[in-house]
Order: sequence, then structure tokens, then C-alpha cells
Amino acid sequence: MPKIDIAVVPEIKRCGYPAPYNQPCLERVRKRLGDAGGLTQFGVNLLTLMPGVWSAQRHWHVEEDEFIYVVSGEVVLVDNAGEQVLKPGDCAAFPANDGNGHHLTNKSAAPAVVLEIGTRTPADTDTCHYPDADLVWDGPKGTYTHRTGEPYPPEK
Repeated sequence: MPKIDIAVVPEIKRCGYPAPYNQPCLERVRKRLGDAGGLTQFGVNLLTLMPGVWSAQRHWHVEEDEFIYVVSGEVVLVDNAGEQVLKPGDCAAFPANDGNGHHLTNKSAAPAVVLEIGTRTPADTDTCHYPDADLVWDGPKGTYTHRTGEPYPPEK
């Protein structure tokens, strides 16, 4: 079994949301372990959240299953039921199209590391809803839109 050298997997520090929705997520860091291992059917990311940083805007996917496992530190899972603290060894699952908007936020004073696993649905077929924001990922259009369907202007 090929071992992945996590130390050489590039860190990705970006957020594709339009402003102002990108702000809480700009400092999140992901290492795409699944890509490094050549996986094509599901994605695996090692996510690091520094204090105050969010994993994403609260969201749910129509086509993608998601699973998270806390490796170290402490995060707060925010979903339709409210807030729940997750510590190392805790995990959560989000089936496709269940309507449970969710995200993680680091409200602690230390970094947190989370393993993310999810379906690799082609971006042009998935729709992602953001219940707390005027934001929708419209896969067929390949862009973020307002809830009305109007696209956000391109980033400068």
C-alpha cells in the first residue's frame, strides 16, 4: 500500500466564495490527501483550522455525502440542531440531500485538525445550498449565485 508523505502534500489556503462570505474561511488550510494518493471516487482532506476560522459557510449538498473525523484540537459543529463541541475521535456524517446545513468553526485557542471525506461528484452536477447566506453553488452554471439565481460578479 503506497504511503502518502503528508509533509510534502501542498497546503491549499483559499476560499472560492464571493465576498463577504469568504471572510471567515480565508485562513483555512487543506491538504488534499486523496489527490496525493491518486483517488478518483472520493476525496480526503486534512483540514487545519486556526482559532476563529471556519471550515466553510454552513451548507448542504444535493449530490455529495460528507464525513468528518476530528484528529486533534476542538471544533464546534454548527448544524440545523444548533452547536455541538467535537473533540479528537469524534465524527459526524452528512448524507447527500438531507438539508442539514453544517460547518465547523474553531472557537478554541488552539489549532484543530479534521479529516474530511466526501463524494467526488462532478462540480457541474452538484448544487450546494447555504442556509445562512444569500448563496447557492449552481453546478450546471459553474458559479455561485444569489438565491434568486442571479450570478455574483466575477472576482477581480
